[in-house]
Amino acid sequence: MQEISELPEEEKEFYEHYRFVVDPGQQPVRIDRFLSDRISNVSRSKIQSAADANAIQVNEKPVKSSYKIKPRDIITIVLPFPPHEFELIAEDIPINIVYEDKHIIIINKDAGMVVHPGYGNFTGTLLNALLFHLKDDTDSQPLLVHRIDKDTSGILVVAKNEISQAKLARYFFDHSIDRRYVALVWGDFEDDQGTVSGYIGRNLRNRKMMDVYQDEEQGRYAVTHFKVLERFRYVTLIECTLETGRTHQIRAHMKHTGHPLFNDALYGGDNILKGTTFTKYRQFVENCFQLLPRQALHAKSLGFVHPITGSYVFFDSDIPEDMQGVLEKWRNYAKNI
Repeated sequence: MQEISELPEEEKEFYEHYRFVVDPGQQPVRIDRFLSDRISNVSRSKIQSAADANAIQVNEKPVKSSYKIKPRDIITIVLPFPPHEFELIAEDIPINIVYEDKHIIIINKDAGMVVHPGYGNFTGTLLNALLFHLKDDTDSQPLLVHRIDKDTSGILVVAKNEISQAKLARYFFDHSIDRRYVALVWGDFEDDQGTVSGYIGRNLRNRKMMDVYQDEEQGRYAVTHFKVLERFRYVTLIECTLETGRTHQIRAHMKHTGHPLFNDALYGGDNILKGTTFTKYRQFVENCFQLLPRQALHAKSLGFVHPITGSYVFFDSDIPEDMQGVLEKWRNYAKNI
C-alpha cells in the first residue's frame, strides 16, 4: 500500500483528501478497517459516515464501508476535520440565520466576524456563536466545511451532523457547489465577461497573501469566472462564479488581472489606483473607504444538493448596507463625470 497525497497543511479547507493504492499482495479486508488502520486520529465511525456520504471511492466509484478491498484498488477518501485544537466556548453572539433544518444551517455572515477560532481569535467567532445557538440540541453540533474571510460578508453553509458534513465536504472537493460573489474592483474591463485561472499559492515574501503562478509546483489550480454588472469608469461591479475554492481566490485573481478589490488593504486596493489627481476626487474616494472599511466582497449566493433530502437548494442575500452605500456614491459620481 502506498499513500499518494494529502493536501499541504497551510492550504487545507475543512477537509482532507487521501489516495491509496493497495499492494498486490493485500488480503481482502473491509475498507473501513483498512482506512482506520492507516489514517491517524480518525475513528472507524467517522470513516463509515464518509462511506455513507459517498465520500469513499474505489476505482472512481463510491463504495460502502463493508466493501472488501482487492489488490491494486485505487482508494480515495475525503474526510472533514475539526478546524481547532483547543476547547471551544459557546458565546451568545447575534448571527443572521437564513435557513435551518435538522441537517444544515445557512448563515449570512456579517463582515468583521471570523468564521472559526484560531491563534489570535479564540473567541467571538461564528463557531462560538453556533455552539451557543445549538446548546440545547443534543443531536446537533456545528461542523464547518468551508469559510469566508473575516472581512468578507455573505452566505455560508454549516453542517449539523457528521453525515451532512461528510457529504458537503465531498461537494466542495468535487466543486459541485454553485457559489456566486459580487465584488467592486478597481479599473474597467474591455470585455463584459471573462475567466481567470492559474495556480494559487502563498506569496514568497508575505505569507498572509496569495499569488497566482503558472507552475503547479507553486500552488493549487483555481478558476474564477466573472461578468460585469455595472461600470463606474474608475471602478467596476462584477459577479464572480467560483469553480474552485482556494484561499483568497477572488482577491488574488483580481489583483493578478490588475483589478484589485476596492479597499482591499492586503492586496493594494486601499490605494487610489484609477481616476484623476484632483483633490475633490481623492476626498471622494477616501470617504468611500471610510464608509466601507474592508474589501468590497460579498458572498451573495450558494446553491447545492441538500446532503440528506437530495433536492437542490439555493440561498441568496442582499448586498450589505456598507457596500450598497459605496455603490450608490459611485453611481452618483459616474453620472457627473
